[in-house]
Amino acid sequence: MEYVTLNNGVKMPILGYGVYQVDPAECERCVSDAIRTGYRSIDTAQAYANEEGVGNAVAASGIPREELFLTTKVWITNAGYEKAKASIDESLKKLRTDYVDLLLIHQPFGDYYGTYRAMEEAYRAGKARAIGVSNFYPDRYIDLANFCEVVPAVNQVETHVFQQQKIAHEVMKKYGTQIESWGPFAEGKNGMFTNAVLKAVGEGHGKTVAQTALRFLIQSGVVVIPKSVRKDRMEENINVFDFVLTEEEMKQIESLDTAQSLFFSHYDPQTVEWFMSIVK
Repeated sequence: MEYVTLNNGVKMPILGYGVYQVDPAECERCVSDAIRTGYRSIDTAQAYANEEGVGNAVAASGIPREELFLTTKVWITNAGYEKAKASIDESLKKLRTDYVDLLLIHQPFGDYYGTYRAMEEAYRAGKARAIGVSNFYPDRYIDLANFCEVVPAVNQVETHVFQQQKIAHEVMKKYGTQIESWGPFAEGKNGMFTNAVLKAVGEGHGKTVAQTALRFLIQSGVVVIPKSVRKDRMEENINVFDFVLTEEEMKQIESLDTAQSLFFSHYDPQTVEWFMSIVK
């Protein structure tokens, strides 16, 4: 496994296992399979409703807690200092741990300044080894980063070969914040798994399209958290450290970037109104 060092010195695996859209009833089994496969970083969230499954799997794994890297996120219905503070303790209870390794704001809506203050407090109390944000576009990120006491260690954003976040990369680098990818496979959109460039590059290394896409992100300095409920795919996804893409291959994949979201835009009024309907 390769690691990145966050801006506070904490080491984070560059590849982990994400449980977004994993059925809560199946989560414990999936996380157990992932841990047995070799994953040591598990990414969940309050909104996924499967923190308990993650906690149960970790408790049953027999792996020392300090060898695992757990991430969870505060959802927008828990935005604001008091609600966020209570929800953090609830997440720790569900995860069956005294601390998480990374605590993120899930979306930049509601009173996320109050949320971040609660997270800073949790960080100082040892309830989180690192704190950060998710889905913060550069404008909102810069605003928060300039008015908080603990600069975000991570910003988890939509990042894949078709949306490479080149501008965000530069902004995050300036502030010392690590970019992490959600949806590294773009959930199969835009013909991801049949893309001719990814297929040709992968075949040159005896690797699949999925492995090639993950390797590209890793070599670009992006933390990835691929999700699968199948153990064979978990094994495939973690098997990306035995080959290196050439400079020319990296350029070929870089050319796939459209710099556009394949999911939603926080600049779209209808999208923001939908999030506001949840907060209210």
